[in-house]
Amino acid sequence: MILDLRSDTVTKPTSEMLEAMFQAEVGDDVFDEDPTVKKLEQKVANLFGHESALFCPSGTMTNQIAIRISTEPQDEIICDHRSHIYRYEGGGVANNSLVSLRFIDGDRGRITADQIEENINPDDIHFPKTALVSLENTVNKGGGCYYKLDQVKEVRKSCDIHHLKLHLDGARLFNALVETQDQPNEWGKQFDTISVCLSKGLGAPIGSLIVSSKENIKKAKRVRKVFGGGMRQVGYLAAAGVYALDYHVYRLKEDHTRAKEIGKILENHPLVKSVMPVDTNIVIFTTIDELDASQMLQKLESVGIKAVPFGKKEVRLVTHLDFTDDMLQLFKESIGKISS
Repeated sequence: MILDLRSDTVTKPTSEMLEAMFQAEVGDDVFDEDPTVKKLEQKVANLFGHESALFCPSGTMTNQIAIRISTEPQDEIICDHRSHIYRYEGGGVANNSLVSLRFIDGDRGRITADQIEENINPDDIHFPKTALVSLENTVNKGGGCYYKLDQVKEVRKSCDIHHLKLHLDGARLFNALVETQDQPNEWGKQFDTISVCLSKGLGAPIGSLIVSSKENIKKAKRVRKVFGGGMRQVGYLAAAGVYALDYHVYRLKEDHTRAKEIGKILENHPLVKSVMPVDTNIVIFTTIDELDASQMLQKLESVGIKAVPFGKKEVRLVTHLDFTDDMLQLFKESIGKISS
């Protein structure tokens, strides 16, 4: 058996999700006529206490749309240097929005209001205009760590004082929420735009949404069209998202429990130098000095475990809907067979 822990995006729809997709009522969404897409968009908007939402193919697109509608060319965005919008979106902020990035070195990717204050540019023509702050929750490169609501409220205050917009890359936001037990609308109050993903921990086959005001979503729809993100009878995919929100949020704790167990297993492995604290469903470990990530990946694959490199000596594993307790036991047995 292959244990695919490369990402929580590798999941397949459950039989119940497939049935919901087959039963979906659909229309042409570019003509604004798909009732299931409308249902999903309103459901997510209501969940976060915003007026509107827009369904898109990917989280990269929702992030890029949010940046586009929140900035002007030559503006600057403040974010942590580990941010997905910088590391994994192909330089889109420069290409799509003609803006630059100001990097902060936060606590495993979590930046503070004080750090933001220190990095706001003066009103001087020699500097780009600071326009937007972007947070990520959970932080992918930070091993799935998450913000506390009080931390975000302080960031919001700072943004308000300096007239900055605040965006949330919430690709794995629900993983954070099941740990903090915060209500989604409390988080929604803090942000001008939010990107939420359905195809990671929630197990839908595709899709993310940008959540914001009606005015912003009207702008976002125009940008989505330019980006080639307009889809037709996409209610079949939206139905998977509705199902995921109804039935797959509560079970995310199971993924976290298994990830923490993997972390404990790795801490005692002779080829592992250290393991980043495991807070949700992401496990990042560093190999011993004599081994690099590519060599470790080969060893893992030799016993049927798939993972991804996360640096020269770092490896990432992610638990998900299709990784069971039986698979966890098999992981323990399999990794025990790996030696120097």
